[in-house]
Amino acid sequence: MARLTAPPQLLTTTLGKAIRWSQQQSMWPATFGLACCAIEMMATGTAHNDLARFGMEVFRASPRQADLMVVAGRVSQKMAPVLRQVYDQMADPKWVISMGACASTGGMFNNYALVQGVDQIVPVDVYVPGCPPGPQSLMHGILTLQDKVVSGELAR
Repeated sequence: MARLTAPPQLLTTTLGKAIRWSQQQSMWPATFGLACCAIEMMATGTAHNDLARFGMEVFRASPRQADLMVVAGRVSQKMAPVLRQVYDQMADPKWVISMGACASTGGMFNNYALVQGVDQIVPVDVYVPGCPPGPQSLMHGILTLQDKVVSGELAR
């Protein structure tokens, strides 16, 4: 009786594509919640929304273990140097999501005490609009970021 064997499966890709795919599948977010948007960010990590299916179920408390910063809420002038320090301590390559109107543009708070856009402090890769944006909006922002990473658009 002859034994039938399947032909060997062969997978070919470039090293760059394999690295980008692995980065896309293993982003580790750092918590940087500053206002009401932080509650929505925490809700995104609950079982109801299941952020684990994107490979990022655990928000890291240490910036040295994270490569994704989600800036959720308004950034005061006093908090700006702290935000930059946390960003500088993150592992490379690193990405930033600006969550909410306050983080993106200062929102309704147009005064001297708040930074009018977190992009003045750190480079932002994806903006998530809303006041506050819901968990589905943040998940859409994360998927947008993952698409940008895997396509090579965010190669720094």
